[in-house]
Parts: sequence; structure tokens; C-alpha cells
Amino acid sequence: MTEEAILKGCLENDAAAQRELYNKFSPKMLSVCYRFAHNREDAEDMLQEGFIKVFTQIHSFESRGALEGWIRRIIVHTCINSLKKNKKFNESVDIIHATGLQVREETVPSVIQAKQVVECIRMLPIGYRTVLNLYAIEGYSHREIAGMLTIEESTSRSQYTRAKAMLEDILVRKKILQSPKQNVSMIGGMARKM
Repeated sequence: MTEEAILKGCLENDAAAQRELYNKFSPKMLSVCYRFAHNREDAEDMLQEGFIKVFTQIHSFESRGALEGWIRRIIVHTCINSLKKNKKFNESVDIIHATGLQVREETVPSVIQAKQVVECIRMLPIGYRTVLNLYAIEGYSHREIAGMLTIEESTSRSQYTRAKAMLEDILVRKKILQSPKQNVSMIGGMARKM
């Protein structure tokens, strides 16, 4: 079934088309949810809630951009709303841990596996992880992130800087980065592939 046929069927509330849409996009969207969630069960809940929104809002898709991008935005917003609703975004953050680290701007070796990077990202405190995901992986600006999370733009910037520093430390400790002179700036592209 083509994407156009799937979309047409979904607009007509056809269960087979909805199943096709879900089967086509759910693996990638589960990866998105997994980066925000505390565990796999939370990620699956976010995914289900997100797809309910996709099916109820499918009539608002305007075919100007890619259907996958539209679905991804809904899934990301669902993840953020879930974190806010469950107050998980407000978990305490160990700022002292990140302040002594310097972020370096060199390249990450291509041998790093995206799955390992995602697992290390998931080790970050939820606030850091959320901002890192939104900025480095999803491509939102700090202004957009501030609006989504109802925080100051400067808070988004500082959380991102601290998240990069903490992630660098984790990657070095886990021997994924061979030395602290390597950088985490390319990690967004690697994790986006997951």
C-alpha cells in the first residue's frame, strides 16, 4: 500500500490503513520515545498515546512536508507532555557533576555504535536528556525548546551545555570515546538513525 493510499484510508478511519501506517512508522517512532522515556514500558506508552493523537489529528496533515516528519513532531510533543504530566522533567539534576567538565569540539570516531550512544544518553538526568534530545537530535531551537518545556531559553542552553559535558564524561568512562579530546557534537546524527 502506498503512503498516499495509507493516508487516504486513515482519513476514512479504515482499520487496515491505520494498521499499515502504524506498522510503517512505529519502529522509528519507538526509538524516538525510547530516548525520552525512563524505560521501554514508558516508551511504549508514549508511542501508543502518540499514535492515538496521529489517528485523531490525521485530518490536519496538509501534505506540504513528509508524513514521517509530521508524525515525529506529534510523537515528540507526546513524549514531552508525558514527562510534564508525570513531573519526570522536574527530577533533580546533579549540576556539580557537569560544571567541571569541558566540552571539546572535535569529531567522534565513526566506530561508535548508535545504540551505545543512545544508551549513554538515557543515563543522563531527565532534564538534560530531554533538552539534548530536542536540540541535538530532533533539531529544535532553544527558543522552541523553552516554549515546549515552559523554561527560559537560557535554561535550555545551559542544560544542553551541561548535558553535552556529562554525556562526554559518560562516553569516556564507558570507553566509547577513547579520550576526552573527542567530542559529542556529532552524536545527534548518530542517535537520529536509531
